[in-house]
Amino acid sequence: MLDTLFRAYTPLLIWPGLGLLLLRWVPNRFPRFLGQALYWVGVPLQLLVLGRQTELSDRVGFIPAVAVGVLLLSLVLSLVCWWGLQKQFELTPLAIADSSQLPINLGSSNAPVSQRATLGSFILAAMLGNTGFIGLALAQVLFGIDDLGWAVLFSVTSNVVGNYGIAVFIASYFGHSATKNHWWVQLRDVVTVPSTWAFLLGFSTRAIALPEASETGLNQAVWVVMASALLLVGLRLGSIKGWRSLQRAVLPTVLKVLIVPGLVGLGATFLGVTGAPRLVLVLMSGTPTGLSVLILAEVYNLDRELLTGSIALSFIGLLLVLPLWLTWFG
Repeated sequence: MLDTLFRAYTPLLIWPGLGLLLLRWVPNRFPRFLGQALYWVGVPLQLLVLGRQTELSDRVGFIPAVAVGVLLLSLVLSLVCWWGLQKQFELTPLAIADSSQLPINLGSSNAPVSQRATLGSFILAAMLGNTGFIGLALAQVLFGIDDLGWAVLFSVTSNVVGNYGIAVFIASYFGHSATKNHWWVQLRDVVTVPSTWAFLLGFSTRAIALPEASETGLNQAVWVVMASALLLVGLRLGSIKGWRSLQRAVLPTVLKVLIVPGLVGLGATFLGVTGAPRLVLVLMSGTPTGLSVLILAEVYNLDRELLTGSIALSFIGLLLVLPLWLTWFG
């Protein structure tokens, strides 16, 4: 148990911690540059390698179903919690727009955000997980690169259906788009996701043997991508301004890293899924809020403070609940 925790915590502490330390010295544009490099090159390379080494079981349809189910479960629970806050403070939707009594409604004085946008941000914070950067990195550390079939398929499904599907509709509906939102634009975004094509390319070329030096280099590149992704998390965590952002993010964080993965673990046990596969589902469903929410916040004018706080607090929450998941579902 202690050895497993040490292997899990080491990259989650070292690389984000290094990002926090380097934040004051790196150029302001570097985090954005690193994020773009990971999106277009790093993560696709990672999924290309993992796709070549992925052996899917006869339950291949089960993993996408779970990933989509986690997204929908998070959506429903976040709406229920929001409705519960309304009932607790006895506020009507009209009164909420002009009231500051609701704890989650603490908008930034520099960039006022409507309650409608805050609700959309609340849903996205609880729903979208960092399955690509942190999820796959953590799975690689715990299970090794040769046993990541479920984790990779969960991540690909979550990104395509969640980040580039449901999330776009939610952000467009609750926020104010800076650009016109056409269905063909969303379809184009889904079709041109580089990570999806890279995984399909890697999976379809599994039978093609590469020179040993090339295979070794690709495997080493995967760990470089993992370190760079966690470094980016640390750089983004350094943008948190004050404790108010973290206080507002408590409820979506509890949903994201505690309630939803706990329900997934119990559901997997009921269905007869145990051991490492069950732990994979729990870890991937409980990854911290993804960095992609910041992109949606910029495009659709959502609550940036709430989303930034959720990214930071959910990352801290993962570190706290990880021993529970390893003990209960490992």
